Amino acid sequence: MTRYVDEDLRGAEFRECDLTGARLIGVVLQDVVVDGLVTNLVVNGVEVTGYVEAELDRRHPVRVLIRSEDPADLREAARQLRAGWAATIERIRRAPGIERRSVNDEWSAVQTLRHLVFVHDSWFRRCCLGSAEPFTPMGIGPAVEPYRGAHGLDLSLDPSLDEVVSVRDAQAAELEAWLDEVTAAQLAARAPVPDDDVWPPYARGRSVRQCLGTVLNETFEHHGFCVRDLDLVEARDAEQGASADHGSCTPRQIHAT
Repeated sequence: MTRYVDEDLRGAEFRECDLTGARLIGVVLQDVVVDGLVTNLVVNGVEVTGYVEAELDRRHPVRVLIRSEDPADLREAARQLRAGWAATIERIRRAPGIERRSVNDEWSAVQTLRHLVFVHDSWFRRCCLGSAEPFTPMGIGPAVEPYRGAHGLDLSLDPSLDEVVSVRDAQAAELEAWLDEVTAAQLAARAPVPDDDVWPPYARGRSVRQCLGTVLNETFEHHGFCVRDLDLVEARDAEQGASADHGSCTPRQIHAT
């Protein structure tokens, strides 16, 4: 185990790291952002995960629907997720070009949508439907995915926002049509993952419901990431615009403001 003693880690960034079992003792944590899968987190002797999860459910009631075993709740979750993304896409259209801008080395909005194309193909079509068809070429898999250039993906593609949205609309309609017919028994059944080496390799043995949960969770979480980054881009532009306006003022104008 790596030990850091009396180290100055101010401004450090830990990205895609597994910190399971990490112990932070006698540390100073101020203005810290933690974003990821967090469970059993104890702060100064208090297990805080439950408080965090309850607050997230309050802010985003769709999370409760996503966790439900009731097909009707899952249908409503899919509908709400699609509506949320539709509103965000309209926001993007009002600021042409913003869909390709990124912050903090995260995916841009159009890249995020392309990742959801991949999620649908891998976790819904393969794991819920049992399809062995190639993935949609424009999809983007995770950086650690060992088959990023395989199974029909074409990493050289650079589709427009409209092209990606058209694919996502078709996928959302496919998912909702399936949810309209699926039963609780079908959800509880073992996922019909094809017997090959295609992503996701760890889906075998899971239930259809678990695989569906990945689709819905990814759709929700990446929407949150996208909105977060759009906010950051717009705030940065507003700040730069204000600085430019301020810089063009005469001393008297500056004093007047």
